[in-house]
Amino acid sequence: MSTQQVSMLFVAMAAISLLAFAAGVLARRLRQPPVIGEVLLGVLLGPTLLDGAVSDVLFPEEIRPFLAVLANIGVALFMFAVGAELDAGLIRGRRLVAGTVATGSMVLPFLLGALLALYLFENHPTGDRTGFVLFMGAAMSVTAFPVLARILTDRGMQRTWLGAVALACAAIDDVLAWTLLAVVVAMSGAAGGSEWLLLLFVPYVVLMFTLVRPALRRLLEHRWCAGAGNPAAIVLTLTGLLLSAAFTEWIGLHFIFGAFVFGAVMPRRTTRGEPSDVTGRVRERISSLNDVLLLPLFFIVAGLKVDLSGMDGTGLLELGLILAVAVGGKFVGAFAAARATGMQNRPATALAVLINTRGLTELVILTVGLQLGALDDELYSVMVVMALVTTAMAGPLLHLLYPARPASPPAAPAVPPAGRKGAGKETFLAGPALDNVNSGNASAME
Repeated sequence: MSTQQVSMLFVAMAAISLLAFAAGVLARRLRQPPVIGEVLLGVLLGPTLLDGAVSDVLFPEEIRPFLAVLANIGVALFMFAVGAELDAGLIRGRRLVAGTVATGSMVLPFLLGALLALYLFENHPTGDRTGFVLFMGAAMSVTAFPVLARILTDRGMQRTWLGAVALACAAIDDVLAWTLLAVVVAMSGAAGGSEWLLLLFVPYVVLMFTLVRPALRRLLEHRWCAGAGNPAAIVLTLTGLLLSAAFTEWIGLHFIFGAFVFGAVMPRRTTRGEPSDVTGRVRERISSLNDVLLLPLFFIVAGLKVDLSGMDGTGLLELGLILAVAVGGKFVGAFAAARATGMQNRPATALAVLINTRGLTELVILTVGLQLGALDDELYSVMVVMALVTTAMAGPLLHLLYPARPASPPAAPAVPPAGRKGAGKETFLAGPALDNVNSGNASAME
């Protein structure tokens, strides 16, 4: 790497960090998650406008491979954070509604996405028709857990019952979507690993949860890891997630799965069974730099591959179909499943809107699809637009349903008295303060 390349790389990174921050601030002013502004920045700096003249000046071809490497590190750290944010406690007490809604919001969009893939395959043929169908189904089914959590936090809904259920559903959706994507990656042999090596993935996951997690718990409680500012916990975590990412890449899966699994095995409780905030502190410190430097690099690298300048009537038709399947499949699947559990119309609608959020998680999946050859450049560009639209619409639609912040977290849903219709089912009552239930039924905790 020459001195000139080093200089250009540092200048490009400085420009990306500053522009991404400004784009995120602008998005927040428009009541959108910062990821909307950051992804749009990447798209606008790409070949869609001015035939890529701006990107050619800011990001010359000779430094783009280095940007791609840094972007991959940013994605690995992001996937670790996604895994570390998942908490089985979210589902505790909400298994019926979370499991039902998550299943409905996954199955219907997956089936519709697979059917749409059969039509799209004619214009976007790949080497593996089955892999393409499975990939499109998985891409239509994903929900962005981190972006959803940010939307709920910004609206003060993260501690409401509706917000907790939405996060639980998104957590289940994420795990299922990554599992589907792992199947697609394994079928394609993307990393060039042996098919026999892929068989190591199952014992690897078992080993991570049965041996690595308890070991991590003990190590992070040791006195040389104690303290909020102690770097030992950060070094230990970074070492583990990078080695885990390297292992899954080596066996033929993408590195994102190793980073995600390592995040998922990070301990949430101490050896005495008490809640622990070590994982949260570590995640925050790792994400603090990643969010302002490495992830914006990923947005730029991904955006440079988006080209909407040549979109014609066929492309617009495909975009319309993809949006209809992505939005309609998720919404109808989640809404119908929520109503089946007894939830009333307004909270069921809000839940279906929230589950439609795709955000950065979708962009990671699309980037993997492009690397696999499951997507060509044209279809990748259209799918990125879908990810932006489905994420941008969540906030305004939620505001229409619940225009004011809830005054207090809602109580748990009531269970009807025995003998009444619907007895024994979880029931959800809509109300102006995010579905508060009668105080007389407050003892019916989920």
